[in-house]
Amino acid sequence: MVKKISVNTIQKLKNEGQKITALTAYDYSTAKYLDEAGVDIVLIGDSLAMVALGYETTHSVGMEEMRIFTKAVAIGVKRALVVTDMPFMSYHSDVATAVKNAGEMLKVGAKAVKVEGASDYILEVIRRCTQSGIPVMGHLGFTPQYLNTIGGYNIQGKSYKATLEILEQAKKLEQAGAFAMVLEMMPEESAKYITENITIPTIGIGAGRYCSGQILVSDDIFGKFSDFTPKFARKYADLHLLIQNSAMQYIDDIRNGRFPSEEEIFKLTEEELRQLNIHSLQ
Repeated sequence: MVKKISVNTIQKLKNEGQKITALTAYDYSTAKYLDEAGVDIVLIGDSLAMVALGYETTHSVGMEEMRIFTKAVAIGVKRALVVTDMPFMSYHSDVATAVKNAGEMLKVGAKAVKVEGASDYILEVIRRCTQSGIPVMGHLGFTPQYLNTIGGYNIQGKSYKATLEILEQAKKLEQAGAFAMVLEMMPEESAKYITENITIPTIGIGAGRYCSGQILVSDDIFGKFSDFTPKFARKYADLHLLIQNSAMQYIDDIRNGRFPSEEEIFKLTEEELRQLNIHSLQ
């Protein structure tokens, strides 16, 4: 029986000095392959708004869509910890609604949810969720759901003072009950300092080498999403060209009579064919 990764496993990895690995997934087969590869955390990121649905920002994706993708991913994962993003405005109106929506994600297969920010309200959401049995991952630094108030895709924690402010937020997240947090788009020295001064794990994305672990968007590392590629996203494959070239070959094979081949078709028995031919002559 496969031993499943829990929030306790993630903390243990940090305590033992082992790097935590995480990737996003939005569908059953990708989640299955990432899980089989041995990734620790599979995140259904609200980045699916852009890479899977073609929206301009994460603001456009809602609870109904996130539930569908979360359910598909959860079915494909047998070992890794499944974490799903709470979409924009699904946890901002009131605490009771936030807890209810987070619970909906667990009902469809997630084992934890992720929220952005560290306001007093968000801290209360985290406390209430954890008290209700819903593990919560935090997210600090560049927070995509706050894109408009941040003023764009700007690096955060670029000064001594800003780093201390994020550290204070991180400590509050920890005290509220978050089991881990994403640190996004900040100088690695800042992320290192924050990581060294809190107990729970940090998962970096564009935050340097010294976080407790790393996460990237799978469509970026596989080279499938080509609209833009962040500086921090290493490309391990080029699925964009592979998919495009495969489709072009398929189109060419059809037009030139090479598909389907003799090995790719079904045929009547000789007797059924004989009767069909007799009928056609009548």
